[in-house]
Amino acid sequence: MSSRDDSASEDGLRKPLLHTGSWYRMGSRQSSIMGSSAQMIRESISIFLCVFIVALGPIQFGFTCGYSNPTQSDIISDLGLTISEFSIFGSLANVGAMVGAIASGQIAEYIGRKGSLMIASIPNILGWLTISFAKDSSFLFMGRLLEGFGVGIISYTVPVYIAEISPQNLRGSLGSVNQLSVTIGIMLAYLLGMFLHWRVLAVLGILPCTLLIPGLFFIPESPRWLAKMGLNEDFETSLQVLRGFDTDISVEVNEIKRSVASSTKSSTIRFAELKRRRYWYPLMLGIGLLVLQQLSGINGVLFYSSNIFKSAGISSGKAATFGLGTIQVIATGITTSLVDKAGRRVLLIVSSSLMTASSLVVAIAFYLEDFVPEKSHFILGTLSLVSLVVLVIGFSLGLGAIPWIIMSEILPVNIKSLAGSVATLFNWLTASVITMTANLLLTWSSGGTFTIYALVSAFTVVFVRLWVPETKGRTLEEIQWSFR
Repeated sequence: MSSRDDSASEDGLRKPLLHTGSWYRMGSRQSSIMGSSAQMIRESISIFLCVFIVALGPIQFGFTCGYSNPTQSDIISDLGLTISEFSIFGSLANVGAMVGAIASGQIAEYIGRKGSLMIASIPNILGWLTISFAKDSSFLFMGRLLEGFGVGIISYTVPVYIAEISPQNLRGSLGSVNQLSVTIGIMLAYLLGMFLHWRVLAVLGILPCTLLIPGLFFIPESPRWLAKMGLNEDFETSLQVLRGFDTDISVEVNEIKRSVASSTKSSTIRFAELKRRRYWYPLMLGIGLLVLQQLSGINGVLFYSSNIFKSAGISSGKAATFGLGTIQVIATGITTSLVDKAGRRVLLIVSSSLMTASSLVVAIAFYLEDFVPEKSHFILGTLSLVSLVVLVIGFSLGLGAIPWIIMSEILPVNIKSLAGSVATLFNWLTASVITMTANLLLTWSSGGTFTIYALVSAFTVVFVRLWVPETKGRTLEEIQWSFR
């Protein structure tokens, strides 16, 4: 091991919980003589495999979010719960996620991104098993809290890991896979919930993390994290694996080393230092985008979607909800293909503009209900339904995926654990507030509620235009140097 590695270990820096493994190692990076079987193994370990494996985490995230929707009536009936008890069950995932978000940065900092995902998988599996065997509300609540804790860690770690392993020309598209996987998880929960008993559905909920755990042993640790930990040999090996063994990585290696050398090796930073522009500006952007993502009211809108479906004359709420989930997957898939071509800013502006317009149309439709004949209410309901679909498409085209991508790109390496945890915590806290207040606001005034959501979306357009930089096609080091 190099002298720098020795000094790193003296500083108390730790090796990753899940090591990259000796089978990744090369005798020399420049060596061109390899056995055919070894060559096949190494070439199969691509960045796409890494993203595919860690995407099981956000699928778990989405399945957790979607689970309570199709199971509400059956769980209430089987366990004799009240509506308020089931509401507590649904909201406890947010509470657990907030706790997980607080811990996520430090866990990912000290034991690595892969180790963090391993830790997140265990409470998820235990939570689903607890729910599947629940005899009363206490077991449901305990299982939901465990799930939420794991989801809180996943929601921070996966976008950070993907950003840190991706080449600059693919980072946006690969980063969008995080949100795409969340929508797939939600859609699967809606689809399977139409046919399966809630206990069976809970047992199926353990599958993503059960597959994720062994999958983590076949992918390398984040090279940027390894570099920060002073594990230079592992860092260069990991980066070579990710870029391909025929690729010259010397320029990227030097960039990452220079970035790490210029930042403090300490995992803590004094709050007074956050006043410096290189810290407060990216932190403000990260928190701002993740808070505005939730303040757009997307959770409140989806919460109220069944009532809009009824007003539009659609009888099967579960089928319609599944259709909405499918639209989310398709629209997010489109974002995945566009984000590295069109850019982050353009998609965020288009997304927020669509949400502003559609929220206004829904608000106007609700205001007009009191002034038009009852026979015209069906037309207004249909208009609301179409606008709701446009709103979901708009969210999926940018505001769903891109705030997580930008958060993982702009935060400097030495404050990423603290700032990333804070930004993720604010996201979950805002999501909880929106979920809890949506019903109260809609009871107060449906038109007024959607007017508020429209104003927030309009402010998001302004926020992006004035303050959010374009990060397309730039390395993480270039992005972070730009804030100095």
